[in-house]
Amino acid sequence: MNRRAAAVFVFAIGFSGAAAAETYTLTIKDHKFDPSELKLPADKAATLVVKNLDGTPEEFESKPLRIEKVVPANSEATFQLRALKPGRYKFFGEFHEDSAKGELVVE
Repeated sequence: MNRRAAAVFVFAIGFSGAAAAETYTLTIKDHKFDPSELKLPADKAATLVVKNLDGTPEEFESKPLRIEKVVPANSEATFQLRALKPGRYKFFGEFHEDSAKGELVVE
């Protein structure tokens, strides 16, 4: 491979690797997630933003996603999700577990 071809090859690899992951947003309001069911494509990494619009903190937790983090009142947290296999991944708000429930549906 000549130098010019090698440079094009390296650029193409770098460019494809730089593709941004799709961002999905959940909000917490009145101790409920909106949407309560969020669809994501399978086998693609994604960014999940959880916005807490309540005046109290909430702990976003998902055992299958291996996430557990307190989201302070009126703020947000961002999570990088690995490429997921098809399925349903439950999450909940630990501080208001009776009302703050939802699922990621990966298809």
